[in-house]
Amino acid sequence: MPDFPMIGHFKDVGAFRAHVARLGIDLPADNSILSAVQGSPLAQPLDIGGFRVGNRWCIQPMEGWDGTTRGEPTDNTLRRWRHFGASGAKLIWGGEAFAVQADARGNPNQLALIDGNEASAERSLASVLDALLDAHRQSIGPTDELLVGLQLTHSGRFCRPNDSFRAEPRIAYHHPLLDERFGIDPRDDSCIVSDDYLDRLIEAFIACARIARRVGFHFVDVKHCHGYLGHELLSAFTRRGRFGGSFENRTRFARETVQGIKATCPGLMIGVRLSAFDSPPFAQHPASSNGRGVPADYASHLPYRYAFGCRPEEPLSLDLSEPAAFIDMLGGLGVRLLNISCGSPYYNPHIQRPAMYPPSDGYDPPEDPLIGVARQIDVVRRIRQRCPGAILVGSAYSYLQEYLPHVAQAVVRNGWTDFVGIGRLALSYWDLPADTLAGRPLEKRRLCRTFSDCTTAPRNGLMSGCYPLDVHYKSSPDARLLQVKKRQGAR
Repeated sequence: MPDFPMIGHFKDVGAFRAHVARLGIDLPADNSILSAVQGSPLAQPLDIGGFRVGNRWCIQPMEGWDGTTRGEPTDNTLRRWRHFGASGAKLIWGGEAFAVQADARGNPNQLALIDGNEASAERSLASVLDALLDAHRQSIGPTDELLVGLQLTHSGRFCRPNDSFRAEPRIAYHHPLLDERFGIDPRDDSCIVSDDYLDRLIEAFIACARIARRVGFHFVDVKHCHGYLGHELLSAFTRRGRFGGSFENRTRFARETVQGIKATCPGLMIGVRLSAFDSPPFAQHPASSNGRGVPADYASHLPYRYAFGCRPEEPLSLDLSEPAAFIDMLGGLGVRLLNISCGSPYYNPHIQRPAMYPPSDGYDPPEDPLIGVARQIDVVRRIRQRCPGAILVGSAYSYLQEYLPHVAQAVVRNGWTDFVGIGRLALSYWDLPADTLAGRPLEKRRLCRTFSDCTTAPRNGLMSGCYPLDVHYKSSPDARLLQVKKRQGAR
């Protein structure tokens, strides 16, 4: 286990701030958690496109692993969506990723539009949305200030639509480091999606947006993050044709998808979840005894033309010029709602979701995870400065645990972000936003401690859930299988 201090070991917010100061990072934290009655910045409403959103908490989207192979929800799926509704957050960013066609799924149990069966997809989405809204009414109250979106996705390089253990990648270009990492033959172009495929995929996104609008979602997310196809297209410098090379071409998929949705779905808002920066892939060093991750050897690939938002001559350093230009382009199309993330859980998870414990296919963090949290919070602040018209959701807060509300209050008060997003934490302590706004003490036993079982399980073909802290998963048959997998070598 890494020798970084655990968040739960800090006796109070003062000790937490002292450690932050020793790290030399800028991570503000308020002295106390304010309730809505006490004027918490997190309780302030915000107007988005004429819709008054009731507070500054956001539930982040996650990829579901508990649907049917026909892309339909199960009782476990509905349970998660009910928890999102009961969370107290007034912005729900997608609930989970919805694959726009069968081959776009990241796993065979992901919610999806299968074989063009729009009636089935409409029933599925109506059921999860109704579960969320009913839970919100019962636990929180009226839904008139609750903004709910649906994340639309194509998993690209990480497609596994038919078998959790068999990759069926659909890539934008050959990546010399990721091809090797994920077993893609660099001489085989059959998995590279054609321009015609992307044209048809744009129509699939538009079709799913129409379904979401009919069902009652307020917005859709045209996903461009975490190494999935939309994100990979942004770094398609080496791709030929209409979707590669120039900035105009690399942003064509986003631009034409947004334009198509706006033309056919009047009144439906659009958001984009964006990995605003990336880096080369990391892995455990084969000669290292401490298990910490190191970047792949990229020296022979300089200038590095395989990532979005980093410096080509030094790809471990950020360059937000193109991400800011992309956000400005979206703003020109009427898209102001941005959810900022970074990197990918598949090849640099310590950057994308800071954690003390790695998933089964990961590595121990090469830095104190608080540095990763501060990095993402700072990037959102920098984007706010460069793109003042954008409405921003920040990510990477779950690792803060006891001090998440303290930091969340401070960054919203300071204007560094508009919304604070929680992802993994919502699997174990979904109603933390409600507790903080009501002035109730935190239930520390439910705080996500970033054990990463919610990732290790699906990496081994099991449902994603909080196995250590949620009794529902802890007592499930998958929990026993997970322990077997971990004893066999998965962490």
